[in-house]
Amino acid sequence: MSGSGWQAICKEEELAGGVFVEFSLGEATRPTRGFVFRRGDRVCAYVNRCPHLGIELNWLPGRFFDIDGCFIQCATHGALFTPEDGHCIAGPCQGDALTPLPVQVKEGIVRVNPGKAMT
Repeated sequence: MSGSGWQAICKEEELAGGVFVEFSLGEATRPTRGFVFRRGDRVCAYVNRCPHLGIELNWLPGRFFDIDGCFIQCATHGALFTPEDGHCIAGPCQGDALTPLPVQVKEGIVRVNPGKAMT
């Protein structure tokens, strides 16, 4: 992590083939978790928290997409979120959205800035 608040997450090449990489945000006793993935040419990152219940979205490590691989799905109640912008399109939190994290790829390293979570 550099002094600017950017936290190194993984190498860009690790995001090939629909892989999600999970990470901790901060160093609290119960740190907030996040995840990063590639969608087409874009790298996206979100806080791993469903806006409906405030719980983590996945029930298995690295498994966030629905069975068709089209939407991010909350494992608890099935809410569906668009990968590109995190908006909930189906489920009890329809109209809400995931909390995006600023992400950059620099010199082949994917970084997020948790201190500047976009709302």
